[in-house]
Amino acid sequence: MLAAYFDCPGGPENLYVKEVMKPHPGEGEVLVKVSASALNRADLLQRRGKYPPPKGASDILGLEAAGSVAGLGPGCKGRWKIGDAVMALLSGGGQAEYVTVPEGYLMPVPNDMTFIQAAAIPEAWLTAFQLLHFVGKIQKGERVLIHAGASGVGMAAIQLVRLAKAIPIVTAGTQEKLKATANAGAAAGFNYKNEDFSKQVLAFTQGSGVDIILDCVGHSHWEKNLNCLSTDGRWIIYGLLSGGEVHGDLLARLLSKRASIHTSLLRSRDKEASNGYQQSFTANVLPYFSGGTSPHLQPLVDSVYPLHEIAEAHRIMEENKNIGKIVIEMPV
Repeated sequence: MLAAYFDCPGGPENLYVKEVMKPHPGEGEVLVKVSASALNRADLLQRRGKYPPPKGASDILGLEAAGSVAGLGPGCKGRWKIGDAVMALLSGGGQAEYVTVPEGYLMPVPNDMTFIQAAAIPEAWLTAFQLLHFVGKIQKGERVLIHAGASGVGMAAIQLVRLAKAIPIVTAGTQEKLKATANAGAAAGFNYKNEDFSKQVLAFTQGSGVDIILDCVGHSHWEKNLNCLSTDGRWIIYGLLSGGEVHGDLLARLLSKRASIHTSLLRSRDKEASNGYQQSFTANVLPYFSGGTSPHLQPLVDSVYPLHEIAEAHRIMEENKNIGKIVIEMPV
């Protein structure tokens, strides 16, 4: 089969399509013929040699995939049959023509949804879901500040905050991205490049601040995050796009607000925890992607690249040009 590959860490130019052995499903695993996979920041980090896959995971890039069931390993319990349309969050291996997945990790593709759209759901939406509900314990009416609001996780989080009857506030780096977040349901949005988002957030919340911050940025935002975090607020760090160094009186200021810092990396969660998130998401969120539901959830696809253009897809994401998800389409 064909797969996205690189021989040594480096830039997008190191990526190429390689012919590798097609995997065989083991005990309790399902073989999926991949139609589409989406690109994530973790793929960029792995390509640079900064985010190795977990022990035992495929070294092929790709943390999510959508396609059809092509084979069943021994011990499968009969939930899936050949030809079923499925999608899954993976620890690796999604950017290939085939991938094996534990049967409990598979989710049905929502009705009337293409594989391209479905590929944009698992990583971004499961990440946002577990950050908000399992880590942040979001409550009705709370205010949530979402950094990188126009990213895949950001656009998912906006809609999930609305679904939880809470209030999404975002930051982004361009007016085009802020407009997209408003269309997705953001109550307010601020350009972190040309305004102090903490002052704007405090003004919007009439001085009370936000209850939850979803932070994938780190270093450059920490002081402003503390400025607009409410008393007893939860600051959730799930990425460090600007680095992880902090120089200042972080702990004293955090203590003065009785606030808490949480950290989360979905890829390194143990299988039992990840399966719990997926089952809860399937039961409580997935139905809202089907037509006729209210509120209606919608994955946002920025662009689609064929597998042989994987390097260009990486370049676009590195330049922060995408609004929503970049999807990689497999050969037919």
